[in-house]
Amino acid sequence: MRRRTVEVRVGNVPMGGDNPIRVQSMTTVPTTDTMGCVEQIKRIVDAGGEYVRLTTQGVREAENLEAIRNRLALDGYTVPLIADVHFNANVADVAARYADKVRINPGNYIDPARKFRKIDFTDAEYAAELHRLEDRFVPLLDLCRHNGTALRLGVNHGSLSDRIMSRYGDTPEGMVESCMEFLRVCVKEHFDQVVISVKASNTQVMTTTMRQMVHAMDLEDMHFPLHLGVTEAGEGEDGRLKSAVGIGALLLDGIGDTIRVSLSEAPEKEIPVAYGILQAARTRITKTEYISCPGCGRTMYDLEQTIARVKAATSQFKGLKIGIMGCIVNGPGEMADADFGYVGAGRGKVSLYRGKECVEMNIPEADAVEHLLRLIESSQHAG
Repeated sequence: MRRRTVEVRVGNVPMGGDNPIRVQSMTTVPTTDTMGCVEQIKRIVDAGGEYVRLTTQGVREAENLEAIRNRLALDGYTVPLIADVHFNANVADVAARYADKVRINPGNYIDPARKFRKIDFTDAEYAAELHRLEDRFVPLLDLCRHNGTALRLGVNHGSLSDRIMSRYGDTPEGMVESCMEFLRVCVKEHFDQVVISVKASNTQVMTTTMRQMVHAMDLEDMHFPLHLGVTEAGEGEDGRLKSAVGIGALLLDGIGDTIRVSLSEAPEKEIPVAYGILQAARTRITKTEYISCPGCGRTMYDLEQTIARVKAATSQFKGLKIGIMGCIVNGPGEMADADFGYVGAGRGKVSLYRGKECVEMNIPEADAVEHLLRLIESSQHAG
């Protein structure tokens, strides 16, 4: 069961609550390049992206979000834009006027860039640092409230502050506390339009920390939505596998309200991977699902060619699960979760199933896909 969270309004695409798990990506061209950003954002949206994040390292970049938004609107694109801010709290204030959501990093919002120094704070000195954090953070919350802007607290394993590192070390506990310091201010100020992420390039660190983050919020009765991602996952098969392991493990725990697959590739290539992970975890169904055996000496037909033919004929049935099995051994039992089944029956024949019920036996293989298609269509009309 998916973890209960509050709804956060991000432009015209809310997240958390009862909304589907959202998919997002990030531009890679300079945010001062208006048309470069527009063209990249359009490709992300056309691939299915629902939010787009842009780096806003300075005031110029933050202010240019307005030009990017206006140019997108001329082409009919209304995707929410997220400003990504590091090291400069003043830029976050500006971005809150132009973005639908502002991401800040608790590791460098008020703390200086990491110098890897060990600082022995007394409890009083540490408390004074938290007061300094609150004094600077509250004005940003006020700006976000006034402008209807959401906020993401995005903790990264590689950018914990020297202050946190000195007290907690390079640990999941330190990552969690880095976020909780800011969340407690949000709760105190009655600001609930907040999304949380705690990311790492190490899938074990990422999943352990996020589970600890959820536990820490539960202890303090917090229900903020969660953004999942394996940061710096890489490219190609490696990046996809790491993302699937880290994100998928948490989705199966019921954790997650939006995901970003961080690949060292064109950003629009992240979107199909994200939807594939959601489909595999059965947390957001966007296409037909196929269950097929690996094949063995009992397989009665060319498995790869058959799968390709079945997919070509049935890919329009979003949400259906279709089993494609080489023989009766892997038939009704192994595909019990499928809505329909295509099972090798020997000697060039195929049997078709509706759920666990065999409804057509010994169909010639050449005609079996057409029969399957008719069975699905007739069942849908009858329903």
